[in-house]
Amino acid sequence: LRQALGERIRPVLTINKLDRCFLELMLDGEEAYQSYQRVIESANVIMATYQDALLGDTQVYPEKGTVAFSAGLHGWAFTLTVFGKMYAAKFGCDEYKMMERLWGDNFFDPSTKKWTKKHTGEKTCLRGFVQFIYNPIRNLIKECMDDNKEKVWAMLDKLNVKLKPEDKQLVGKPLMKRVMQTWLPAHSALLEMMIHHLPSPATAQKYRVENLYEGPLDDIYAQGIRNCDPNGPLMMYVSKMIPTSDKGRFIAFGRVFSGKIATGKKVRIMGPNYEPGTKKDLNIKAVQRTVLCMGRRQEPVEDVPCGNTVALVGLDQVIAKTATLTGENDEGAHVLRQ
Repeated sequence: LRQALGERIRPVLTINKLDRCFLELMLDGEEAYQSYQRVIESANVIMATYQDALLGDTQVYPEKGTVAFSAGLHGWAFTLTVFGKMYAAKFGCDEYKMMERLWGDNFFDPSTKKWTKKHTGEKTCLRGFVQFIYNPIRNLIKECMDDNKEKVWAMLDKLNVKLKPEDKQLVGKPLMKRVMQTWLPAHSALLEMMIHHLPSPATAQKYRVENLYEGPLDDIYAQGIRNCDPNGPLMMYVSKMIPTSDKGRFIAFGRVFSGKIATGKKVRIMGPNYEPGTKKDLNIKAVQRTVLCMGRRQEPVEDVPCGNTVALVGLDQVIAKTATLTGENDEGAHVLRQ
């Protein structure tokens, strides 16, 4: 976390292993809420020590959608945005107002149908997070684990969640995992949080260029990075060499910060020990193929512009681990920081 903030990378937070609260620790809703709140406060204490005018407020807030709650091993996750949308549609209220009520000292009593800022003392009065998020999840998980399928199907109908016919044959834990994955898929919640709350490369590179580039901040390479300019000079950082199915061969994985990288393009490869004005740790080589890593699959593409990650085939003979790539004739370029 400190490294991310030091490098001007805006964070979001995921609280993982939620399944343990329901299956092992058997926490009630209020205990779970207090536990999550302590984790968030601990992270925010660290983030509050980093004052950076360019980054602004880096603290995370569940009610703003910058905290996710997940069970990574089981493949499900949610943010308050997910439930805010769901209840806004159900009750006909504002999504963002609903999200605010799903965290903090906001209590709801279904017997009076009223929200309060303090607990009324009634057993039916529960914190919004507990009433509308934690308890519904706990109840669904319990019915799945107890194999009460009729109750599970009724709950899923209310949530408008449909299982595949073959999934309905599952029992116990496998059923619970499939139900939760279908209702609250982890990839949807996490991707939505990243899209809405993390800056695009075009935005982030404007204030991160001094953290990224070791050369003068007014040269054409720094300008290309700052503007995330696809027509600027090529500046790419290879951060990792990934083994391929061909024994002993690797593809170079990295991010393009300026210009574009293309199949067949000759590139100037500056290793970690490169010194400007010398040929130390310097190579020039053509890229055999550019590919996009789509999970385990690799999709070949002609070229990839800045703002994207890419993998390059044919450079593993000259890159051991990391390197900066630029155009064949861009002798004035400096390296990107590791």
